[in-house]
Amino acid sequence: MNRLRLLALRLVPRAPTPKRVRDAWLAAGVFAAVAVVVGRADPARPGRFPSCPFRALTGFDCPGCGSLRALYQLLHAHVAAAADYNLLLVAVLPCAASVWLRVVTGRATRRTAPPWWGPRAILVVIALWTVVRNLPVLGGALAA
Repeated sequence: MNRLRLLALRLVPRAPTPKRVRDAWLAAGVFAAVAVVVGRADPARPGRFPSCPFRALTGFDCPGCGSLRALYQLLHAHVAAAADYNLLLVAVLPCAASVWLRVVTGRATRRTAPPWWGPRAILVVIALWTVVRNLPVLGGALAA
């Protein structure tokens, strides 16, 4: 195939598969339900949600520590406060929304990376975030 045809194939959106679209809408529904629950009950108040077992056992923040409080702050349009609770969540949500839109609209392209690349990259980012947010060098600036 010539380059022009490959470019044209890349620009034309593929029809989304029903299973992928269904799964994307299911994920959006679950996220919306969690957002409604978190938006109505302030997670910063003690006793509303269970505490983190990883933090209780080790004393360190896990990658998800502060996520509920960050989501609560985002739902109330306090982006800086949300970033203070969990910067990774604030950074990942726009990326997740972009991927969701590409799947639902059929603009998701075939994988160009090997299938093992995505999950491994996510695990590496989560592991690095866990280490970096618990470093005492920053004076606890990234802690939940």
